[in-house]
Amino acid sequence: MKQDSPWRMGFDIGGTFTDLVLLNDATGSTLRHKTLTTPHDPSEGAYTGLTELVAMAGLQASQIHTITHGTTLAINALLERRGAKTALLVTKGFRDVLVLGREYRYDIYDLNGAPAAPLLPRSQAFEISERVTARGDVVTPLDDAEVVAQAAELRKAGYEAVAVLCMHAYAWPEHELRIEAILQRELPGVSVSVSHKVSREIREYDRGVLTAMNAFVQPKARHYMAQLERKLRDGGFTCDWLVMGSNGGLMAPQVAADYPTRIIESGPAGGIVATAAFARRNALPQVLAFDMGGTTAKACVVRGGVPSITTDYEVGRADRLLKGSGLPVKLPVVDMIEIGAGGGSIARVDRLGLLEIGPESASAFPGPACYARGGVLPTVTDANLVLGLLDPLAFLGGRMPLDVAAARRAIETVALPLGLSIEEAAWGIHEVANSKMAEALRTHAVEKNVSPQQMTMLAFGGAGPSHAWSLARTLHVKRVFFPNGAGVYSAFGLLTAPPGADFVRSDRCRLRPGLPMAAVRALLAEGFDEAFTTLAAASVDPASAEVQRLADVRYVGQGSQLTLPLPDAFIDDGDVQSLIAAFEQAHHQRFGRTLPGLEVEVVNWRGRVQTAAPPLHTRDEAETGGTQPAEKSLRVYLGRDAGFSTCRAIPRALLVAGESVYGPALLQEKECAIFVGPGAVATLDEQGNILMELN
Repeated sequence: MKQDSPWRMGFDIGGTFTDLVLLNDATGSTLRHKTLTTPHDPSEGAYTGLTELVAMAGLQASQIHTITHGTTLAINALLERRGAKTALLVTKGFRDVLVLGREYRYDIYDLNGAPAAPLLPRSQAFEISERVTARGDVVTPLDDAEVVAQAAELRKAGYEAVAVLCMHAYAWPEHELRIEAILQRELPGVSVSVSHKVSREIREYDRGVLTAMNAFVQPKARHYMAQLERKLRDGGFTCDWLVMGSNGGLMAPQVAADYPTRIIESGPAGGIVATAAFARRNALPQVLAFDMGGTTAKACVVRGGVPSITTDYEVGRADRLLKGSGLPVKLPVVDMIEIGAGGGSIARVDRLGLLEIGPESASAFPGPACYARGGVLPTVTDANLVLGLLDPLAFLGGRMPLDVAAARRAIETVALPLGLSIEEAAWGIHEVANSKMAEALRTHAVEKNVSPQQMTMLAFGGAGPSHAWSLARTLHVKRVFFPNGAGVYSAFGLLTAPPGADFVRSDRCRLRPGLPMAAVRALLAEGFDEAFTTLAAASVDPASAEVQRLADVRYVGQGSQLTLPLPDAFIDDGDVQSLIAAFEQAHHQRFGRTLPGLEVEVVNWRGRVQTAAPPLHTRDEAETGGTQPAEKSLRVYLGRDAGFSTCRAIPRALLVAGESVYGPALLQEKECAIFVGPGAVATLDEQGNILMELN
């Protein structure tokens, strides 16, 4: 690692654009860049953007100190079901574990509702004769010859990956370790994932789904990480590079390659980490992060400068707003809601004659019609361009002019069947997208027991600043911040994130006097050893790391639990009552009541190791050469009643601190356009952020 160099880079690969930021830690100067993602090989577009950004700064690749990376590789592979041909080897009698799932209806009033399809069908599950009890007693010994024979069948069938799930392996992994060794010997080149290394948590379905996900994505993740590593080294980048994890911490690329389930929400986590830093810096108690890119929109509640972390995350929900309709990810993940409404989301008229938006996206290729790259279908970006919410000559700082005529032709395909003008249809697309996002944001806030009206919104992403005014108006949010560099803010988040690692150990025990604290401390120590080993791959000094001890606690008989920090009195003195009191306080805060007389138990012990977040003080690098941007007037369409209005289009570089701009106005950044609607006023603060206040 080049400790003498002040330059760091962060890049986030999205479904449509790859966002890049170059930061000088000594001066705070930044350079930002945005390139189209290359779906066939995301590392290609990323590497191109990295070399372009280094050249823009007049640097050599060897001068970069560190590179941090966020990627959507894992989540896209899972959502699109494009992964390796994967087999599941499971304890005899549990072949149907992934098909049966949790066996409950996520919407009791929807008789036709079905959860997400299992990742692997029953035909790809195979049984192994073995069984160990939860106490570690071997009921059925493992037959090595049976595993060898099964490996031969998998080889013959052309499987590329194998997921191994043995009952109670979270506590007694010996059989899984033997199976792993046999498969690695008999199936060279085939990826093998064993459940106790992916997750040491109880419940075979949750652990099985996660292990299947890991095996399904692992070959693609390993190939991608190796390919990116090779391109960086061949291009002269000799620095260390790290990957953002779903928990908001950084990890070594080899860890991400071996455990791609840990980077499922890698890219979006960067924006949430940046939001948390923004909230702390500006003393904002409750912030609603709104990130809208080219493919999806995300939202997260940040309270007290700390993003919410959940272990009940889901991917691929059959109904995006209903819990239980997706595949569970029982790992620490930044708690956010994600919907298929981005700038590239495709609009259509359904069979009932109603306007629908997404979740299908035009992606980077062919992209929205206005990109003039072969796309002909109408998208949210096309609608925004027709409405005047985007300046066709200022997109990406003028590097990528937009084709207004192509956008109008695309919008016409939905305007005609609806009997609307092109502008009315474009407004309809804009408002339907806003409605979908508002519903998702409201749902997420309610789940967190907060009201959007009580929160400050932070809007970012390539498309977020274009929609924030409409969303804030719908949700009755009074204040919206647009951070400096809002269009690439997730990439900024990668530069604010510290390396981190988590672990979990399942060991159900009731909280009674006489709890064997020596065994609890030993279990936690084993987990922290694992976490520090993970961090060692990222060159982390253990002395610089902080540890946090947690537990999943519930009343005996409950089916779910609450995660809370372990009190010092419990760890140091074995004070069981201190943990019970902390749980009951959390239970009352979450559910409004406690259940006196019921015993309390711990289901899982958890731990988190994290280093201090690097300081981030930024300022924009001054433009050199070229023509200075100038203010101009545009026409913006604001619905059938309001019609067209004259709109000031002001380059952000022309604003001075303390200056206020009254809507309607368009504040132009190279990577996004901030729309200040009627009745709103926007002010540039001393930090370079824009605050929009609504009546």
